[in-house]
Amino acid sequence: MTVPANPSPPMSRREWLLSDRPQSRLQARLGRTYVTWRQFTANRLAVVGLLIIVALLFIAAFADVLATHNPVVGDLRNARLLPPGTGEFWLGSDDQGRDIYSRLIYGSRLTLLVVVLVAVISAPVGLIVGTVSGYAGGWVDATLMRITDIFLAFPKLVLALAFVAALGPGIQNAIIAIAITSWPPYARIARAETLTVRRSDYISAVKLMGASPLRIIVRHVMPLCISSLIVRVTLDMAGIILTAAGLGFLGLGAQPPLPEWGAMIASGRRFILDQWWVAAMPGIAILIVSLGFNLLGDGLRDALDPKESGQ
Repeated sequence: MTVPANPSPPMSRREWLLSDRPQSRLQARLGRTYVTWRQFTANRLAVVGLLIIVALLFIAAFADVLATHNPVVGDLRNARLLPPGTGEFWLGSDDQGRDIYSRLIYGSRLTLLVVVLVAVISAPVGLIVGTVSGYAGGWVDATLMRITDIFLAFPKLVLALAFVAALGPGIQNAIIAIAITSWPPYARIARAETLTVRRSDYISAVKLMGASPLRIIVRHVMPLCISSLIVRVTLDMAGIILTAAGLGFLGLGAQPPLPEWGAMIASGRRFILDQWWVAAMPGIAILIVSLGFNLLGDGLRDALDPKESGQ
C-alpha cells in the first residue's frame, strides 16, 4: 500500500505575489506591482512625498468643505491685513480683506489643474516625437531632434513668457504655454529608450511576424518608455508649479480675483516687511507641494528603474 505524499502547505499571499513561476499574466503583473511598491515604501522620504500629494488631492477635492470663507470676497472695512490667528482668519487676511487660508485651499485646485493638464498634453507629445524619431532614424530623426534642440535652447520660463505674451494672459493660455515648453525633455528620454531597444531580438521577432512600424512603435516600443517618462514627469511637476507661479507673479497667468498662489505672492510683495504673511503663506504652500513632488519623483525613480533598484 502506497502512502500518499504530504500535500504542500497553502501558499501565502506574499509568496503567491513573489512566485518566480506565475501561473497567469494577472499574477505576474500583481507580483511586479507588489515588488515596485515594496521598493517605493523602502524610501521613507518618498512616502512623505506621496502623503503630501495625497493631502493636496484631498484638499482640492474638498475645498468647499475645508474653506472657511469665500476666496474672492473680502471685507475691506473690518478684515484688511489681519495677522494669522486673528479671529476666524487662521493664516491672516490680505489687502482686500480676504481669508488667506481659504484662498490657499481653493488655489490648490488651480495648481492641480495646471500640473495635470500640462502633463496630459506634453508627455504624450514628447513620447510620440521621441519614439518616432528613435525608431525611424535618418532624416526623420534629424528633423525632429533639431526641432527639439531649438526648444531646449531657450530657458523654459523665458519661452513660456514669449508664448503667453503672444496668446494673452490667462490660466488657459498659461497652461498651453507651459505644455509647449515642457515636451522636449520627454522626447529626448523616449528617443534614448527607443534607440536601446529598436535593434533588440524582441523587436526583430515582432518584425518577422509581420508587424508594421506603427504597430511596433505603439504596442511594443512606447510601453517600454512609460516608466522612465513617469519618473521624469513627476520630477518636472515641481518645475511646472514654479513656472505657473512665475507667470502668475508677473501677471500673465491666472488673473484676479482667482486665488492662484503666484498671483497671491505678487499682490503681497508690497507688504513683505510689515505684513509678511500675505506673501509668505502662498510661498510656503508652493515650497511644500514642490518638495512633495520631488520626493515622490525620487522614490518612483528608485522603484521603476531596474538599474537603480537592482532587479
